[in-house]
Amino acid sequence: MTATTEKFIQTLVSPKLATLQLKDVLKTLPRQCFEKNRRKAWTSVVISLCAVLIGYLGIIALPWYCLPLTWIWTGTALTGWFVIGHDCGHRSFAKRRWVNDLVGHIFMMPLIYPFHSWRILHNQHHAHTNKLELDNAWEPWTESDYQAKPWLIRVFYQAIRGRLWWIGSIAHWGLMHFKLDNFQARDQGKVKLSIGVVILFAAIAFPLLLATTGLWGFVKLWLMPWLVYHFWMSTFTIVHHTIPEIHFKSPQDWHEVEAQLAGTVHCTYPRWVEILCHDINVHVPHHLSVAIPSYNLRLAHESLITQWGSAIKTRQFSWDLMNQITTQCHLYDPEQGYRPFKIK
Repeated sequence: MTATTEKFIQTLVSPKLATLQLKDVLKTLPRQCFEKNRRKAWTSVVISLCAVLIGYLGIIALPWYCLPLTWIWTGTALTGWFVIGHDCGHRSFAKRRWVNDLVGHIFMMPLIYPFHSWRILHNQHHAHTNKLELDNAWEPWTESDYQAKPWLIRVFYQAIRGRLWWIGSIAHWGLMHFKLDNFQARDQGKVKLSIGVVILFAAIAFPLLLATTGLWGFVKLWLMPWLVYHFWMSTFTIVHHTIPEIHFKSPQDWHEVEAQLAGTVHCTYPRWVEILCHDINVHVPHHLSVAIPSYNLRLAHESLITQWGSAIKTRQFSWDLMNQITTQCHLYDPEQGYRPFKIK
């Protein structure tokens, strides 16, 4: 164990000793992790385009009883489209900003996700990961927060923290990304552009799809794959930040390295899911630096395991994991951690 690693372990034991900076961890990563590779970036585009094309061919051509499988495949492949937009939002897809913005809009447009709205709000999540009252992605409520909400809001919170976790991403998408008040005045012009892009796409594509395939065609070709995509969005994000060992801190007690290195989860999924979703599950290095492209996440993760393995939390995706999260990780106490809604 290096002296820098020992220094970090001390910060986990006592936040008062938290003198390690994020740059100290980043210096331990190979320089290749931060290099943009045009061939690898556009290969990910080709993979995602082909995967979605295969999915839609299956939806159209295969017998009706194959629909669940083709929906799962297509929705998972569409999650890969979002991951490409995700890299673009972090400017890690291409060196030129206009290329990132163009590709990001193109790949997030069919998902009806406003690119700049997501980019700006998501950057807030990275700046305040696991910081109570400021993190905007799966931040748990405290008991007092929960009790102060109207009963209907409490019921909805119980649902997305429980067995209906998979609709959480839909709520986040609808409630956060189309409201201009969520953005500073300087950003609202870009946000309006992105909202306009997805509204224009929906105004053209949805009536055309309904007119040519009917309501069932709309459900079969767009809605069901879109719901599968949101299943993965919800699952990836809740697992990334929600297990009993994850700590959320008040702003005065928050430490950047602890939050970004020890406050996120590396979870392995079936390999076909990881391939279609461009390794978005390899999440710890992404939180250390958004400049690491998705195709370099595994290289960075291997280095982190070597240098900081004792601090990194790893899991295997399973029903037991989701059951633990959805039955135990409901409300949060800064002193005692997670607890369920009802203590048995």
